[in-house]
Amino acid sequence: MSQGILLYGPPASGKDTITAALCELHDAYSAFTRLKIGSGRTRGYRMGTAEQLAELEAREDVIYRNDRYGNIYLVDRPGLTEAMQDGRIPILHLGQIAGLEVVVEKFPASWSRVLLWCSRESTAIRSKERGDSDTEARLAAWDATAQDVAASADFAWDLRLDTDAMSPTEAAQDIDRLVRRGS
Repeated sequence: MSQGILLYGPPASGKDTITAALCELHDAYSAFTRLKIGSGRTRGYRMGTAEQLAELEAREDVIYRNDRYGNIYLVDRPGLTEAMQDGRIPILHLGQIAGLEVVVEKFPASWSRVLLWCSRESTAIRSKERGDSDTEARLAAWDATAQDVAASADFAWDLRLDTDAMSPTEAAQDIDRLVRRGS
């Protein structure tokens, strides 16, 4: 069965950095590039159009849609299918537990569910350090993520990592061990 990693956490909790560390550990890992309809930051996304979105929706190939920061972010079936070819293990970054649940339900694979956490203060510092122009929106998303976690206390995480207390390399090694146990 195909494998994938679902990374969940507030903005600046280390999803990009830990993904890079995982990719350094093993070439089977790769960041899943969500389809983004909108503007702003393009690095780490496949940029799409409203027409592409309509086509994906018509074919029921949208697995999960998230509207945030004035943009639309998609996990799409063709993108995930391609990302899992040849035994590759995609790493999906999601900011809502509902997104994890939908991906697991609508795209059969062996998914490792990982909660990355950092303090609100760390989100503010990291957001400013990486040059985000919308740190206040990131902090609002941190608040929403904290509420999401509290409201979903029974969600079955495979691994919980405090990125304030460990290095990205240590986090990647813990995730890699989890994935290898599941394979």
